[in-house]
Amino acid sequence: MKRCNWSSLEKSITYQEYHDNEWGVPSYEDSYLFEMFVLESFHCGLSWLIILNKRAAFRDAFDNFDPYIIREYGEGKILNLLSNKGIVRHKGKIRATIQNAKSFIEVQEEFGSFCIYIWSFTDNKIIYNKDDKLTTKSELSDRISKDLKKRGFRFMGSVTAYSYLEAIGVLNNHSLDCFRSVYNQSV
Repeated sequence: MKRCNWSSLEKSITYQEYHDNEWGVPSYEDSYLFEMFVLESFHCGLSWLIILNKRAAFRDAFDNFDPYIIREYGEGKILNLLSNKGIVRHKGKIRATIQNAKSFIEVQEEFGSFCIYIWSFTDNKIIYNKDDKLTTKSELSDRISKDLKKRGFRFMGSVTAYSYLEAIGVLNNHSLDCFRSVYNQSV
């Protein structure tokens, strides 16, 4: 079965399962959208495979990615997270996650859900890869990153926002010959 040409994809079952079952799949549940937001913010500057391999530990450490719990984290919890060898221990990213939980909830309150907010940037449409051109950011990710920052989110620059949009299926960037590409699926 032909997959996207990621450098580590064929070497890791975890990576293959993520590619085959999650990446580029349109996601609408706020709980999943927040989980991916947290993971993508920790991904910043690191390999995605590192994050995937630590995903279960992240889930445990961050209370199943519940933003209502995370927004209440204090210094004791931050110290606990900094000593947790199962996750990426970066004080700035941990503090950003707490702030991002607060901002996420504010967006939910303003729009009714984070899903409504994030999908509004494309009028609820999926953007499909049409040319296999590799890119790490776009006008869309620039615009979303700018709006997220305005709303208090951290560690979500344009490159990270682009990766997030791919992760949650707003952008479907499977290579044209990948079995997950819209162009290889019967309609």
